[in-house]
Amino acid sequence: MSAPTSTSQDRSTVDGIEARILDAARTQFELFGVKKTTIGDVAKQADVDRGTIYRRIGSRDDLVRAVSAREVGRLLAELEGIPSRHTDIDAIVADIFVTVITRWRNHGLINRVLALEPGRLLPQVTTEGGAFFTAAVATTTAILAEAMRQRGLPAIPDLTPRVEIASRVVHSLILQPVGTLNLESEAQLTGFARSYIVPLILG
Repeated sequence: MSAPTSTSQDRSTVDGIEARILDAARTQFELFGVKKTTIGDVAKQADVDRGTIYRRIGSRDDLVRAVSAREVGRLLAELEGIPSRHTDIDAIVADIFVTVITRWRNHGLINRVLALEPGRLLPQVTTEGGAFFTAAVATTTAILAEAMRQRGLPAIPDLTPRVEIASRVVHSLILQPVGTLNLESEAQLTGFARSYIVPLILG
């Protein structure tokens, strides 16, 4: 096996530095909130200088966006592994629904920022969150389409709009959990998904 090229080594180093910065930023945001976190705090936590953060990521708001994007990416990657845990497509749909809601409900950083500074995070998941939402719909559609193909099920021509409608339901439940529906436990979420989300997506 040939040795890695200098380009790949440089990219690995860059990725490692950026990962360290984002890890440090998440830790600081979760412990103290965004408002009380400075670039200097993140630099100290990441063991880099302030200039490195400005060059690699940008301002504090850029750090918030980068950390948010990475958390969304991690969740979408987790969703890709769900089909391997189930044999039937109904269970896959329900598991995706439950996983998305429970991960965000129990996310320490999101809960902390929403409690301390809701005005800072809410725009990123609402008016400024179009890119994240579109990516989630596209990824979920691809996951379900491939799962159906592997199981010999017929394709659903309008799968994307069906997934988008379901995703908007999920989005609403995350942002406004209070209502007449009792969806506190995973069992209750699964029951709801089986009754309403599965028929919505699969017909």
